Amino acid sequence: MYDDNIIYKNEFIYVEIHHSQIPWLKIFTTTPYKEFSECDTNTKQEILRALEIIEKQMLEYFKPTKINIASFGNYLPHVHFHIMARFENDDYFPESMWGIKQRENKLELGSFEIFFANISKLL
Repeated sequence: MYDDNIIYKNEFIYVEIHHSQIPWLKIFTTTPYKEFSECDTNTKQEILRALEIIEKQMLEYFKPTKINIASFGNYLPHVHFHIMARFENDDYFPESMWGIKQRENKLELGSFEIFFANISKLL
């Protein structure tokens, strides 16, 4: 449905699907800045606008236990943010998604495709 898993793009940012057990999106800057402080004002505003829309929609649509937002860039030194809807019974909770797996579980969640399409429209 989406080209290269990108569900939204403008001149400042693009939003990409991270395929996972949980709802997980990533926001990247279109210009490859290394640090958030290097971003111009418009790019920073677009990142924050997208973060807020995605977080609110994840909360409303999936009703997660918690939303995780992360930005590391150690392996990929390009400003990007991970936004993940977390659930008490997901495979890694309460660990990070990069942590130690806690269990094997199949989550019963709403359609990711419908959610991603809705995010595309809202952004």
